[in-house]
Amino acid sequence: MDRPDDAPEKRLATPVRALRGVDPRAAELLPRIGLKTAADLVFNFPRDYLDLTDIRAIRDLEHGQMAGVVGAVEEIDHRLTSNGGSVTGVLIRDETDCLRAIWFNQGFMRDKFKPGQRVLVSGKVKREGLVWEMAHPKVRYLQEDQQPKGQIVPVYRLCEGLRQLDVRRAVKSALQLAHGLEEAFPADYLAKKRLLPIDQAIRLVHFPETQEQLADARRRFVYQELFVLQLALALRRQTQQESLAAEMPATALVDSRIRRLFPFELTAGQNAAIGEVAADMARPKPMNRLLQGDVGCGKTVVAVYAMLLAVAHGYQSALMAPTEVLAHQHAQTLRNLLAHSQVRLLELTGALTPRERQDAMAAIAAGQVDVVVGTQALIQEDVAFAKLGLVVIDEQHKFGVRQRATLKQAGMCPHYLVMTATPIPRSVTMTLFGDLDISFIRDLPPGRQKVNTYLTNDDLRARWWEFFRKKLTAGQQGYVITPRVEEHETLASAEQHFQELAAGELAGFRLGLLHGRMGPDEKDEQMECFRTGQTQVLVATTVVEVGVDVPRATLMAIEDGERFGLSQLHQLRGRISRGTEPGYCAVFCRPENDDARKRLEALASSTDGFELAEVDFELRGPGDLLGTRQHGLARLRIADLTRDQELLKLARADAQQLVAEDPHLARTEHALLKAQLLRRYGKTLDLGDVG
Repeated sequence: MDRPDDAPEKRLATPVRALRGVDPRAAELLPRIGLKTAADLVFNFPRDYLDLTDIRAIRDLEHGQMAGVVGAVEEIDHRLTSNGGSVTGVLIRDETDCLRAIWFNQGFMRDKFKPGQRVLVSGKVKREGLVWEMAHPKVRYLQEDQQPKGQIVPVYRLCEGLRQLDVRRAVKSALQLAHGLEEAFPADYLAKKRLLPIDQAIRLVHFPETQEQLADARRRFVYQELFVLQLALALRRQTQQESLAAEMPATALVDSRIRRLFPFELTAGQNAAIGEVAADMARPKPMNRLLQGDVGCGKTVVAVYAMLLAVAHGYQSALMAPTEVLAHQHAQTLRNLLAHSQVRLLELTGALTPRERQDAMAAIAAGQVDVVVGTQALIQEDVAFAKLGLVVIDEQHKFGVRQRATLKQAGMCPHYLVMTATPIPRSVTMTLFGDLDISFIRDLPPGRQKVNTYLTNDDLRARWWEFFRKKLTAGQQGYVITPRVEEHETLASAEQHFQELAAGELAGFRLGLLHGRMGPDEKDEQMECFRTGQTQVLVATTVVEVGVDVPRATLMAIEDGERFGLSQLHQLRGRISRGTEPGYCAVFCRPENDDARKRLEALASSTDGFELAEVDFELRGPGDLLGTRQHGLARLRIADLTRDQELLKLARADAQQLVAEDPHLARTEHALLKAQLLRRYGKTLDLGDVG
């Protein structure tokens, strides 16, 4: 057992500058990428690996592939180049052919070889005329009778001036101190789940000798990372279910009073979602439900039903939207639906004057308001509800974990409903929203027409604008979407598009301009003009991506379509054909790579947002999805939600089973797991009670 002064935590707290073998230059650079101590190095997992275990005869090499070659040094040459640099070349021959290893501006390499020396060189090979070449290969010097053995080499994140060699040396030095690490899992659990012990896994994840060792080591840490996250989500869910909330049953009388406010028949999907929401709200436990639906499926109807159900039982409801434009539209929709009811509605955004805001605060706190619709202004400290019974958050992906936790604290255990019109990939749903029940609306209201999508280019612009003008003349409206506000070397700005269209293809038509740098009043004015038909065409950035509903808008031109994500393009397309007329969306694009081309082809071939979300996720990966910038959850260090989906499902099921058996992780054998999840997620997931 480690003595207190030799505990792993103490050893791994050693600064990088004090590690044996780390040169001073590297010690200055490593902290720039967050590597300040031995522990940082040990748990800085490689971002990739070079597999140099494939040793081949030179005649069997393949252009562009990684490989290792064993041979004897035949010639060594060194020459200066015209720009003052140098090239060092080493000709290596085996029984089948020869290969030239080259180094640029590394003259010292010529002194590292001698004719006849037996070496193993590994790297990417390319064919230059009749000769195979390998630039800056990894070299191993072999004894005459030594059997060559390839390597799997870790690849780490770098900063300017830092080399892979520097990081590898530092990691090797830090690993000398990484023995006796605390094991979060009981021994029988490791055996049951076929997981390597941490002391073995931590070495093999950095420097494996075989692909099997790498797979086993990586599996250990991916499982642990996902398991701890799922455990935190399961505990959050558990603590939520231990809270009390008001019971709000949807009696036959209440149900009929709410439904008669809707001037249309609800779809099967809307009715099913309302049934799930109503069942949740009838229980004395707080509802925590995510409502997913494709663009235009009518999620707002479900939210309105839930809010009116709370009001019918004497409670207040709050609806939070990501933008003032969308908050205003929700408020307008509610005003129209509630025109002949006694429900008191208030709109709370950052556009209110100080006096208006003060009056609004007083009315909310006094219980003189039933439904509050707003933006993030709702979660500021001075907002106090008299009797908050339901929180609805629209476009949940625009908000973070911390924001939704803050709004929940605004009342005594309100019911909680979040909605998104951006269908979320399954693996992301299990992580970001793992603490929520999920409802889906997959059908569309009757009468909704198809949007015809075309991928096009500059050659067909004249034909498109002729078609666009014809539809405008017939009384329809359209959007022109640009990815930027300011000018760029290759992309025109929203203002520039507006000016060019007003003077060119759309001269004589009424155009409006909308982008994120406008003030709230100006945005509202432009949107209102478009909504009421005073302007026929809205030139805009992605500020119109969610929520804006203009039934006569059936046309959309998207400029530089390759600059948008697939889900974003689908959201934009969803702004048109929201009435009874079919829509037409032209995406002008110049795909620069295969991923961009696949993304655009998927958009043209499918209108199913759930299907497109999976394609987009597969192509682009999670990116910063779990980064603190957006959601507040700690960024994943080694797990990849695109490639590790099966392990995610296993970790989720295991975590839920463990919480069912030990609801507060009170057992001694779970103490380290509990400490780890509280350290990583306790604050962001509001798990203080578990501690």
